[in-house]
Amino acid sequence: MSGRLILKRFAELCGGASARICVIPTASQLADTGQRYTDVFRSLGVRQIDVLPYQGRPDTERLDWLETLGEATGIFLTGGSQLRLSTILGGTPVASLIRRLNARGVHVAGTSAGAAFVSEHMIAFGKEGATPIAGQVTLAPGLGLSNRVIVDQHFRERDRIGRLMTALAYNPFAVGLGLDEDTAAFINRDNVVEVVGSGGLTILDVSALEYSSMAQVDEGQPVQLVGVRLHVLSNGGTFDMDSRKAAPGPVGG
Repeated sequence: MSGRLILKRFAELCGGASARICVIPTASQLADTGQRYTDVFRSLGVRQIDVLPYQGRPDTERLDWLETLGEATGIFLTGGSQLRLSTILGGTPVASLIRRLNARGVHVAGTSAGAAFVSEHMIAFGKEGATPIAGQVTLAPGLGLSNRVIVDQHFRERDRIGRLMTALAYNPFAVGLGLDEDTAAFINRDNVVEVVGSGGLTILDVSALEYSSMAQVDEGQPVQLVGVRLHVLSNGGTFDMDSRKAAPGPVGG
């Protein structure tokens, strides 16, 4: 299954059998979320998995958990509610430590809400639909590992292109990454995005935006955007965020 292949790729990047992966299930309110990912990573050969179930801001001060987190070679944020992640972890020693670890090369990944949270600009709420609408999206601060992307998830399945374009109209600096289910975007040190999985990655590039009506329209009205570049990539496709060049992956097979 592609989901296991994505997690296997992440585990290998983190060190394979020698990896130390910390699972943070804060976004989820299901009691077994951490254990489910522990079982999956263990089945992939990872021997050391620690679950850090931060359920409130006081938990982020726990020195024993901070010590465990500091020894990780990989950090995985589960799905659920991204606002639980931002309101519980935002501005805490945990968030600061994750940023420092990532800057030193520790791999950080997330699924669903966890994926939305990793960037500096996070979609907190937003209506579905194909057209960008003023006021359609509420942004909140994310973890801040990158200010160069805005991530949206369940993209094709929940018709979210309009809300991602709305978010980009607020901040035309970033690149929009719309992840279909069972699909991941791996970003390497050279700022190259690689697609892994069975679905597609929609890339919205507004670096050459010629016109936006966002500042002129009333809330609830459609927004005109001229000059948006759109790419749809599948498994093996890449996008260089520095050159803004996309390259397709292999076709067929």
